[in-house]
Amino acid sequence: MAKNKNTDVPINGLYDEEGKIFTEDAEGTPEGTEAEVVEEETEVSLSQEELYALCRESVCPECDVHKEAEGIRLRALADAENLKKRLLRENEEMKKYAGESVLADLLPVLDNLDLALAHTGGLDDACKNFVIGVDMTRKIFLDAVKGHGLEAVQAAVGAEFDPEVHEAVGTVDQSELGDNQIAQVVQGGYILKGRLLRPAKVMVNKA
Repeated sequence: MAKNKNTDVPINGLYDEEGKIFTEDAEGTPEGTEAEVVEEETEVSLSQEELYALCRESVCPECDVHKEAEGIRLRALADAENLKKRLLRENEEMKKYAGESVLADLLPVLDNLDLALAHTGGLDDACKNFVIGVDMTRKIFLDAVKGHGLEAVQAAVGAEFDPEVHEAVGTVDQSELGDNQIAQVVQGGYILKGRLLRPAKVMVNKA
């Protein structure tokens, strides 16, 4: 009688396809196999500007991209500084000449006072006090506008004509005056804080 062969099967064991016995590890994964780990891919979306920024931060100083980025940065800083200086300068100039339009509107008052004083010749004694009052009013008014930086342009008969502050409205021929000298002041001129507000209108002698 043939003997039956008893095949011992380990209690905790398994056979693989080749009939070899392998055991399970502590985590329940059969030995001899590799655990496959699948990592989820994370999709990152960056704008073109962000990519350039990352590139500029990562490249070496000698890279052309770095040099270009540094040049752009320096130009931006220079432009910002120039803009700041220009705005400050414009702000200061605006404050300095804030009353220019008001003072320009007051100039006809001075013109009329000057005109009144220019025609005081031959008046009787009864009008002298009136003339003195007009002259005092003119001086007070001129002192008031001087407090705001307004000054009269120097223009007198016999003075040299200066095209920077004088405006020639005509010419005359007077032998007692030299060439290019002022023969008559038609209208006074004024300067506001170093800037010409209105030139003095004069007649110029041409010998």
